[in-house]
Amino acid sequence: MSAALVGYSSSEEEEEEEEGGSRGGGAQGPPGASAGRPRLPAPAGLLGDPEPEEAVSDDSSRHGGRVRGFPHERGNWATHVYLPYIAQEEFLELLELLVSRARTYVPSLAAMEEFHLSLSQCVVLRYHWIEPFVRSLRERLAAFHRFFCVADQVKVYTNQNKTRTFIGLEVSAGHFQLLELVSEVDGVLEEFDLPTFYKDPSFHISLAWCVGDLSGRLEGQCLRELQDIVDGFEDSAFLLRIQWEQIRCKSGNKYFSFPLR
Repeated sequence: MSAALVGYSSSEEEEEEEEGGSRGGGAQGPPGASAGRPRLPAPAGLLGDPEPEEAVSDDSSRHGGRVRGFPHERGNWATHVYLPYIAQEEFLELLELLVSRARTYVPSLAAMEEFHLSLSQCVVLRYHWIEPFVRSLRERLAAFHRFFCVADQVKVYTNQNKTRTFIGLEVSAGHFQLLELVSEVDGVLEEFDLPTFYKDPSFHISLAWCVGDLSGRLEGQCLRELQDIVDGFEDSAFLLRIQWEQIRCKSGNKYFSFPLR
């Protein structure tokens, strides 16, 4: 059996369903928001141009076969809260070893280009709610300090619709601090009637992915071999002990940073 599903979205296209997908459907807004009301003006302080008008292609062939978890609609901004991980050279060396071994079982496996640990699902915000959403996040996360966690357990994940499979490094220490962060992020999501994170999440950093449910090929012998590589990698105990220094929120093409104290 593959691991429990958790929220995740890629740096390229948050609109697509990733690990765990979205439990809600369509655009959602704060309590009392109505689709019949006139569109509110965009806040003047928000970075970027108001509500881009250009069409967005849903052609999955342009994204390696990945499929959106919800349809694109103008004014809907795919939004994701996460801890960014900046990969060092040693981490990339470990990644290369893991992906090379895993490709002997699943040749279509592709390495991730950016790395993070999710604190929310990918949710949908209307454009004019981005600023108050970010403001609420900043207020709730202001008191948190930097902390360490250890991500050293190889695990296989699939998204909710079994359209993608992932290999990730699951957190084995630091779970409590991550749950505290998720609790605050969930509080903001609830203010806007958005889906909260999953119960009993499997916090992890995704390393590689492929289209379809190929978890059966990656589990068992392959998973054991990958774990052996991690356990035997030089200085892996130091390398996979990660200090988190900031939280980020990505909404569409806009990034917001919340430094930890």
